Amino acid sequence: MNQKYYSNGKLLFTGEYLVLDGANALAFPTKFGQSMSVTKINEPKIIWKSFNCNDEIWLHCEFLINEIELPQNKIGDEKDRLISILREVKKLNPKFLNETNGYCIITKLDFARNWGLGSSSTLISNISKWTNVDPFQLLDATFGGSGYDIAAAQRNAPILYAKALNEYHITELSINWGFTNQIFFVHLNKKQNSRNGIFKYQKLKNNNQEVIGRINELTKTICHCQSLLEFELVIDEHEQLISTIIQQKTVKELLFNDYNGSIKSLGAWGGDFILATGSQKNWNYFREKGFKTILSFKEMIL
Repeated sequence: MNQKYYSNGKLLFTGEYLVLDGANALAFPTKFGQSMSVTKINEPKIIWKSFNCNDEIWLHCEFLINEIELPQNKIGDEKDRLISILREVKKLNPKFLNETNGYCIITKLDFARNWGLGSSSTLISNISKWTNVDPFQLLDATFGGSGYDIAAAQRNAPILYAKALNEYHITELSINWGFTNQIFFVHLNKKQNSRNGIFKYQKLKNNNQEVIGRINELTKTICHCQSLLEFELVIDEHEQLISTIIQQKTVKELLFNDYNGSIKSLGAWGGDFILATGSQKNWNYFREKGFKTILSFKEMIL
């Protein structure tokens, strides 16, 4: 019997970094995600194959079920990481892999691995669906993070997300911006490691409650923007606030200081996709600077 699972990728529009400390965050699921098929086999082992968006295999490994039970000193490669994830699943669900059979598992990404849309979160989401464990607990035990990406992976609408201690508050939203034809996404030609970004933020962390309050206000405002100008004012202020908190220049200051629209980082700063405002004529500005991967709001957002 072949079981199939699918989880959506994500983009974080507001609340980056501060969502770790309880700020409200606005996130959108994307039209790109990751699928996973699971087929039972008559051997006590896992056969794992992962394909990228070009149908090229980037991970192929096999290991015996009992390897999951063995202690692991460190994570050396993708196979080790996979075993460590399944080990955490086993802790959350002791009934997992108690039979004499094994599984052949095939995963397939819809998006390029360096796009930063959630190759890890979609994997955790799919594995949790297969193994009947809490995806947020599994995330905490493996990659860490706020969990907004898990929430977006399992929903087909934009969400307002907040984490307080071990509680997750998720509200699906209906957002009807009339200016989405003036919003597009530009890839910065590199992938940002979210865990590194989180680590740097936590080293700098001060008492950010006042800023969190303002970010919450901006998140509420952005959901109800009636015009592109209002939207741009919100994201410009948001960028400056986060810039102050993490002591980094905004991506517009660093790379696009002569651009006449607004630009916002989406998630950990320094890589992946940015949001830009303007018409399709503005796309050439970015192409001329070497940023060729550009998607419209309609192409990207579910």
